[in-house]
Amino acid sequence: MAEKDCPKLRPVQVGSDYQNGQHLLILSDPLGLTENAIALPANLAHLLNLCDGTRNIPTLKSALELRTGMVLSIEYLNKFFALLDNAFLLENKRFDKAYRDAVSQFRAAPARSPIMLGTSYQENPKWIERQFQEYIDQLPVQRQRASRQSTVRGLISPHIDFQRGGCTYAEVWHRAAQAVRSADLAIVLGTNHQYAESMITLTRQSYATPWGIVPNADDIIDTLARELGDGIFSYELNHRMEHSVEAAVTWLHFLTKHGKRSPRIVPIICGSLTRFIEGDISPGDDENISRFIDIIRTATSNRRTIVIAAGDLAHVGPAFGDGHIIDQAEKLRIGDSDRELITLITNGDAEGAFQLVNEENDRRRICGLSPIYLTLRLLGETRGEVTGYAQCPADQQFTSLVSICGIVFS
Repeated sequence: MAEKDCPKLRPVQVGSDYQNGQHLLILSDPLGLTENAIALPANLAHLLNLCDGTRNIPTLKSALELRTGMVLSIEYLNKFFALLDNAFLLENKRFDKAYRDAVSQFRAAPARSPIMLGTSYQENPKWIERQFQEYIDQLPVQRQRASRQSTVRGLISPHIDFQRGGCTYAEVWHRAAQAVRSADLAIVLGTNHQYAESMITLTRQSYATPWGIVPNADDIIDTLARELGDGIFSYELNHRMEHSVEAAVTWLHFLTKHGKRSPRIVPIICGSLTRFIEGDISPGDDENISRFIDIIRTATSNRRTIVIAAGDLAHVGPAFGDGHIIDQAEKLRIGDSDRELITLITNGDAEGAFQLVNEENDRRRICGLSPIYLTLRLLGETRGEVTGYAQCPADQQFTSLVSICGIVFS
């Protein structure tokens, strides 16, 4: 890079590691433009925080020295930013071209390819069928019987990996099986874990699973695009690396793969509600969200529709940046807080659920809040039934956890 250039760091994925006693930051591209990750000394976080596009390299050098006393040479900084640039971690023309090329390739592909293959399940369809069926067979007999009388309008499913969440997935999807098989349409709302200014991100790409392609409801997507504008595709590439919708669609396809018909889907990943938590207004007052709800309700009024939220609950402990471990007493307290939130959700109280998380300043990092909130808004007056709840380990010592639940709405 030229010294006159003003480096601006993109939204990147940051991990942490220790090698030979040295604390390292691991930077990677959440969009998958490159598989290369960059390991940096943790003290360079101060430099990264200064990379907002307003300072050239000499100015960055001076600002870093002034704020931290750290002295880095211009030669070192040039190599540092060249490393970031080669990994497409800077916002510039090189990244813009790579991004446009990736979007074109994504849209030209036959379908959106599964990314959970090899991590959450194997590619062999028979293997995952056996895996899912084993989860179902482990359910108590009385729950298996209840599932045959389901009249479900919506559900909340986890999006954690199947190994940790298998029983919770099985409980909610088996309970909703009859409704899923009889539906014409499934609105699938998943968490968008990547950066997006848009609350709603669509794709015209159908999702592939080990059993083939689950077709989209193109007419609904066309209606949303016509009414809301092409901005709903601005962050479409996020679908490529986002697993939340995929987790739900995989279970949906598992239940319907042998039937004569399968519901068409509308795959939507949902941006964060952080701006409402940090701001002065509720998402209930947001005109764009209300308009989205009205459009979906109108477009689906004459179809048998099921609404699916693919979202987890709390993310707490050192694995998520907390300075304390989660011991047994804290796990019980988190469970109590989760149940308070779940009670509001089962009452169909979208605004109440948001306000509870807002009052806590989202200290438990409820990453499924957006899809759950939108699902409740779409369903309107409804009552939910909890099918399962679990606290899953997020590190080897179980000092961090992710909590998940399954809920069906009638």
